[in-house]
Amino acid sequence: MRRRTNSRAGVTLIEMLVVVTIISLIAGVVGISVLKYLDKAKVNTAKNQIAEFGTALQAYKIAVGTYPTSEQGLQALRVKPGEVQNWDGPYLLKDIPLDPWQHPYIYKFPGDHGDQPDIISYGLDGQQGGEGLNADIVSW
Repeated sequence: MRRRTNSRAGVTLIEMLVVVTIISLIAGVVGISVLKYLDKAKVNTAKNQIAEFGTALQAYKIAVGTYPTSEQGLQALRVKPGEVQNWDGPYLLKDIPLDPWQHPYIYKFPGDHGDQPDIISYGLDGQQGGEGLNADIVSW
């Protein structure tokens, strides 16, 4: 029995390089798009966490009569400060999280922006001010 050999069997190196290049280009475009959505998700997460703190702080104020001091911080929503009367917490189900960039939230009461506490995430860079992903995310 004779075997026929096909001189065209297999893939040449150039064809393989073209396919790998096309796949790399597609992956690069998709990767950039995914990173943009991931950055937006982190900003939205910080906004949602700050809103959740605000709700818990309102419940704290109703029970205690005032917001926690800056020294007591957000931790007063989880653990009763020693000198506080009428504390009926915990006011949050979970421990106080870090912001999405792994920095602690800044809490100030009295705040600089009205009679509500100030809650701040300094964004990606962890520094006050900035633009884009480095911009502060605030409660006011």
